[in-house]
Amino acid sequence: MSIVLALVVSAVFYQVSIRGTRPKPKQADFRDLVMAAQPLPVGTTVRRDELKITKVPSDLFPRGGFTKVEEVIDRPVVSNILLDEPVLEGRLAARGSGLGLAPIIPTGMRAVSVRVNDVVGVAGFVLPGMRVDVLVTGRPPNFNGTITTTALQNIVVLSAGQVLQPESRGQAINTPVVTLLVTPEQAETLTLAGNEGRIQLVLRNGSDQVSQNTPGRDTRDLYGVRTSKPDVAEKVAAPRPRPVVVPRVEAPKRPATEEVVMIRGNQRTVDVVGVQKSPEGAN
Repeated sequence: MSIVLALVVSAVFYQVSIRGTRPKPKQADFRDLVMAAQPLPVGTTVRRDELKITKVPSDLFPRGGFTKVEEVIDRPVVSNILLDEPVLEGRLAARGSGLGLAPIIPTGMRAVSVRVNDVVGVAGFVLPGMRVDVLVTGRPPNFNGTITTTALQNIVVLSAGQVLQPESRGQAINTPVVTLLVTPEQAETLTLAGNEGRIQLVLRNGSDQVSQNTPGRDTRDLYGVRTSKPDVAEKVAAPRPRPVVVPRVEAPKRPATEEVVMIRGNQRTVDVVGVQKSPEGAN
């Protein structure tokens, strides 16, 4: 019994000593995080009633997050924010940068709208976020025929009409205007193509980043008039050659002749007789 009692006392003493040396868990530190109280689509401006504050552990606070609602209000949304998703700096544009499409345009880029129809717009399947090639059909100066060439390649579609994001069910959007994201140089090319010819958009795979060097096609290729592409020099009217001055060569003088008219009855004949020069001093 003494041994059993000693073991019990030792066990109790051991448990008490372990509990006394075990460190107490630290109390977690929480921070305020601004989150979306409802979905925030691209192009909208954040309002106070669309936000809410929640508590998250400090070690789980996302980079670029906000702790105050005042830091987010009246800022345009440049990337869709879902319900209960943290509002991050990368999803918003600077306050006062504009409304609608303007905040989406990156620095150094331009947005140019082109008019399309059901055929030109690939039957309405050119949606925001897709990539297209721009074909232009027209008649160049000093060229007798119509040519179709690829003016721009791998261009991002910013909007279809006033829609800034694809339709949720992937359905086509019938719109007469498509806005493209281009560089300033490409904006000049696109504007000139719209004024001088007809524009058509060609849909391409978003993962295809390769640009093809196409020679273009003209009316003669369409009807199979020739099999080989002409050189560029053939398409440009060649300058007229300068006239070549040929020295004038005088024809040799024929010896003087005389005609003798002879009448025999009712017939009249003319004989040509050469005249020989008489020697000097002769009559």
